[in-house]
Formats: sequence, C-alpha cells, structure tokens
Amino acid sequence: MTGPELIGSNGDSARESFGRELARLGLDNSEIFFLDGDVAGGTGGHHIRNLLPKQFIQCGIAEQNMIGVASGLALGGLTPVVGTFAAFYLRAIDQIRISVAYAQRNVKLVSSHAGLDVGPDGASAQCLEDIAMMRSIPGMTVVVPSSPEETVLATRAILQHQGPVYMRTGRSPAASRSFQTPDFSLGRASVIRRGSDLTIVACGPLVNKAVEAAERLWEEGLSVAVTNMSTIKPIDTNAIDSALDSTRALITLEDHSTIGGLGSAVAEYVGQTRPALVHRMGVDDTFGESGQAEELYEKYGLSVEDICKTVRVVLKNAD
Repeated sequence: MTGPELIGSNGDSARESFGRELARLGLDNSEIFFLDGDVAGGTGGHHIRNLLPKQFIQCGIAEQNMIGVASGLALGGLTPVVGTFAAFYLRAIDQIRISVAYAQRNVKLVSSHAGLDVGPDGASAQCLEDIAMMRSIPGMTVVVPSSPEETVLATRAILQHQGPVYMRTGRSPAASRSFQTPDFSLGRASVIRRGSDLTIVACGPLVNKAVEAAERLWEEGLSVAVTNMSTIKPIDTNAIDSALDSTRALITLEDHSTIGGLGSAVAEYVGQTRPALVHRMGVDDTFGESGQAEELYEKYGLSVEDICKTVRVVLKNAD
C-alpha cells in the first residue's frame, strides 16, 4: 500500500520564524512594537531588537508591568506584541484578564517555551496549563501553529486580527518534515492527510508525529486522517463534524495537559452535538521534568509508537 502524497518542507524553530517575520512586518508598519521580558534571545524577539531598536521595548523580568505597558500602547492605537515564556504569562494572568481581555485591547501574546518541547529546562518552564488558562478568558483567541512555516502565516494573521491573541511558537528545531497551509486563517483547521477509519486532531509540534503514525498504520491496513487544529479558540467545529462524518472515532493529540486544552475543546463540542468516541492524548495531570524533548514525549506516552498503539485500541473499542 502507498499513502497519499504530502506536501512539506524543512524549517527552523518556530520561535525564530516568528521573530524574523515580525521584524519583516515591522519594517513596513511602524506601529508594531515588541515588548520583551528579558528573554528576546529565546523568543525570536532579538530579530526586531537588532533590526528595529526603536520598536523594541525592554520591560525586564516584570511580566505584570509588561502587560500593563502593552495595554497602554494598544489604547494609543499601536500594535503591541509581547514575547516571553508561557510559564511567565501565568504570573500576569490577572493583568491579561483585566487589562487586555476585559478592556478589549489589541494585544498579541506570544510564548516560545511551552509543553515538553521545552526539554532540559524542566518542569518549571514546561508550561502545560497555558492553553487551558488562555482559552478560558473571554474574547481571547488561542493559536498553536504546527511548523515554522505555519508560524509565519499565523504571525501575519494575528496582526491583522483585531483583539487579544495568545500564540504558542516553539523552542525545538522543526522536525524533518513540517506542514503549511497556504490559505491559513484563524479559526480554520487544515486536513494534512485523509483517511476513513479514524481521525487524529493534533496541534503544534505533535502534528508531525501524528502524520508519521498515520503512515506507519497505513502499512498495517489502517486509514488514519490527520487534521491540524492550529486555532484552539475559536475551534473549527466544521472540521470536527467532517472528521466524525468520515471516520469512526477521534483522537486529540497535544503537547499540553489533557485538562483544558485541545482535547477538552473538541470533547466539549462533540459532547453537546452527537454521540461519538473521542480519546484525548496529552500529559495526564502531572508536571514534566528535565530531558530532551523526544525523550520526554516517549516517557509521557506521546511518541509515534504510543500514538499507533492508541489508534489500534480506540478502533477496537469503536467496533
């Protein structure tokens, strides 16, 4: 058997792609400002710092104040883009809730270090709760691109969008194959691979693993579709409906807690609309630990082989 053709390309880390694209956009738009929490070297913000220093604001390790500054810039009609680690945004969740979301400010929050992808920095930096917290805030759009190429497109999209946005990028270098959606738009998923038995709905760096698992399972005679759900909020309910119409079950896959993230968003919608089997794969109510990202994915049950095993079990239960 031969699987369907896939379009892909090699790429750098998502955080570097974000930083380069933001600097490029800043050249044409002097109203874009990047606010840094003293981690520009780790977020991609160093690109705009080096190229456009007058559009770079160093706020230091004072995330709560940084959000307040961003809100003020937005009130003045500018477009502030904030960059820090996902875990550090949790320090400023009150300011994000009130000064950004409640005030309906056009602020873009971008995190570079989230999930097990962070690797050796360990549990304190491997934020597994950020999507859950951000998606629960009224009016907040939540975006998790799957590749450096998609991050470029997502960066353009969030800057065109009016309203608060939270976007994850990524620390690890891109996998050997990454995927992009030429007509990317917020709130719309993309089908990376079609299938007829089961659909894996994935986001972020685990989209690549979902595709690799689907290819292995194809050799066993199983037809597994892969949907890249790059916007977690608002969730693409049409894509979920289409997957359920064409396959027998869904598996959600994310580098985040199984509580409150992509899996919860999909399960909430499905639970309100139809009886269907949805299995969530993520990190199960625990903190991470220090180690290489691939080692951690294996330990926490998110390796390609773990995905294959889960697909087999879920399909057996769906019969």
